[in-house]
Amino acid sequence: MSTHTHSRKMALAGLAVAMPLMLATALPAISQTLAPTPRPGSSAEEIARFCGNIADAARDRRYQLQKMELEKLQVDIDDRIRKLEAKRAEYEEWLTRRNRFMEQAQETVVGIYGNMRPDAAASQLGKLRAETAAAILMSLDTRKASVILNEMQVETAASLTGIMVNAARRKDPS
Repeated sequence: MSTHTHSRKMALAGLAVAMPLMLATALPAISQTLAPTPRPGSSAEEIARFCGNIADAARDRRYQLQKMELEKLQVDIDDRIRKLEAKRAEYEEWLTRRNRFMEQAQETVVGIYGNMRPDAAASQLGKLRAETAAAILMSLDTRKASVILNEMQVETAASLTGIMVNAARRKDPS
């Protein structure tokens, strides 16, 4: 081997060792100089634009969720209104039947007392609640009611007459 070849091999070996070391120290400096320099304010603008875009999307999603919730509530309210309307109709029908029954019962009771002997009717009415007895007497023919009141004890007749007068006064406040 010639000296020239040997020195050339040694130089290459030295270069092989030195090159990675030089590159290792030079690369950070090169990468710093090659890195793009941020423009002043550009990153803040990008951040603001990014956040604005996210905020718009979040706001839209929030509105969409609220709209869906409101639509569900509207369906629930409509369902409840339908149920309440059905209950109201059912109640009105029941009330109409009840009022019809009460009118018939009232007519029947009044007819019974109207057909009784005055002394028996007076005795029976004297044992009822005063308001009930007064209501029956007010529904009777005036001649029949006066005969029944005449057969009652004075205190009971006076009490029932007072109730009938007050009831008549409440109906016509003038």
